[in-house]
Amino acid sequence: MQNQIPLFGPMRTARPAVVPPLTAARWLLVLIVLAGAYFFHGFVVPVLAALVIAFATWPLYRRLLRFSGENRSVAATLALLLILAFLIAPIALVARYAVAETQEWVSWVVAANRTGAVTPDWIATLPWVGEFLAEQWMHYFGHPGGFGEVVQLVSGSNIRNIYLTVVAAGGSAFSLFLTLLFMLIALFFVYRDGTRFLGQVDLIGERVLPGRWDRISRVVPATISSTVTGMTIIAFGEGIVLGVAYYIAGVPSPVTLGVITGVMALIPGGAPLSMTLVSIYLAASGSPFAGIALFAWGTIELFVVDKTIRPKLVGGPIKLPFLPTIFGLVGGVKTMGFLGLFVGPVLMALLVAIWREWIHELEVTAAAARPALDVTPAPDLEERPAQVRT
Repeated sequence: MQNQIPLFGPMRTARPAVVPPLTAARWLLVLIVLAGAYFFHGFVVPVLAALVIAFATWPLYRRLLRFSGENRSVAATLALLLILAFLIAPIALVARYAVAETQEWVSWVVAANRTGAVTPDWIATLPWVGEFLAEQWMHYFGHPGGFGEVVQLVSGSNIRNIYLTVVAAGGSAFSLFLTLLFMLIALFFVYRDGTRFLGQVDLIGERVLPGRWDRISRVVPATISSTVTGMTIIAFGEGIVLGVAYYIAGVPSPVTLGVITGVMALIPGGAPLSMTLVSIYLAASGSPFAGIALFAWGTIELFVVDKTIRPKLVGGPIKLPFLPTIFGLVGGVKTMGFLGLFVGPVLMALLVAIWREWIHELEVTAAAARPALDVTPAPDLEERPAQVRT
């Protein structure tokens, strides 16, 4: 029987691949991840906000899960309804009033920029510095276009552009609504499937960081929960309580000033500064008793919160330095908008916590290696001259 040639020619021996299959698979996975990040980067903000809220309210979800008979869908729905009733709805209502009051402020500045503005009485009647501030006011704002010159000098933008930006911000409710909607959808699935997803993350984390992931996975939830509870929720409370106090004391635009106080409460020392400035304004504008009463009430309220409520909620004060807090707030607002006020400090606190864990591990390693160096026998000083002579 003669050898027959195959239909498609003679068989060739297998040659090695130009790129190993494992390397090609890894690069393909990287490309897929990059493509997914490019197409779905618009969902990063609502997903991060959902994760932050889920970490902070996970104990509440566990109670609802026991209440619903371990039905995860029902527990996630109940938790979502509570978040809507006690977090999203109040924030939306307050933001609506704050935007309306802010537009009134900007409209007054635009009108005063056309003709110039006379020094307000409450500034001129301030003790010791009233006369100096009145002269400076008339120098910078007393002539037409004064506000525009100062705004352009400080921010580099025209006052007309700032006015249009504020008006556009007031009309971008639909975009904010979509962001909140995506956040609530993501939050529902985080509640319902969070435990299963956490097991997958732990599996991958042990492969990426063997021996360290167990410690980091304990630090991350505790840091996020303490940061959200100690900074965000307490800042909300201080803004609401002091905003009501502003309204009772007769301060103009109490909603906007309450929002500003709540945002400033995220910064160490920000709430006392805001409350003090509002009290000074109220006392200088012809209501000294109301200003003193507001200052006394604010001082007592802030003292009680910092010394009693905050330690009970988070087990002690938040150990986040001042500079990382500022970076988290400013960077969060710049990259994520309004939600960045809450996501930014949490991410910065997470970075600080991981950094401290890393430093602690290095210190422990160095302390463990130090006794081994101390037991090393020292060289005999009497034999050293003999060795030198030889």
